[in-house]
Amino acid sequence: MKAVSLREIKQELNTLSTSEIQELCLRLSRFKKENKELLTYLLFESSDEAGYIASVKTYIDDEFELINTKSYFYIRKSVRKILKNIKKYVRYSQNKETEVELLLYFCQKLKGFSPSIKYSVQLQNTYNRQLLLAKKIISTLHEDLQYDYMVIVGELECG
Repeated sequence: MKAVSLREIKQELNTLSTSEIQELCLRLSRFKKENKELLTYLLFESSDEAGYIASVKTYIDDEFELINTKSYFYIRKSVRKILKNIKKYVRYSQNKETEVELLLYFCQKLKGFSPSIKYSVQLQNTYNRQLLLAKKIISTLHEDLQYDYMVIVGELECG
């Protein structure tokens, strides 16, 4: 079965009643966890972006607490998992400020992590890539926000 274009889906949705659309959404949410998470974001959390950012930061804190520090292999694996989930949460929001906020928070947590990431080239590269990505996104934001975020980036680069 070949999927139809987004335009055709939009036209078809316009012909459906509200209850039919509701039924389709509920059916979609049963198939994939990501669909359910996206619907949860859109219905409950999109109106309070600051609360959403706070909940994702709490998730990041919890995940960093659970990292197995016995070897850098386990640390790298856990850090990649955390980063993958952060990217997923950013995709739900589609807000550049949210993305920058979460990437910078991730970098802060990674930099302050013990054992230090200085002894792992891969972790250092992950850190540098995310910091570079954050800088790139910051350059597209409003000037006042750019200044605020660049202060944080400066702290992360120096110390």
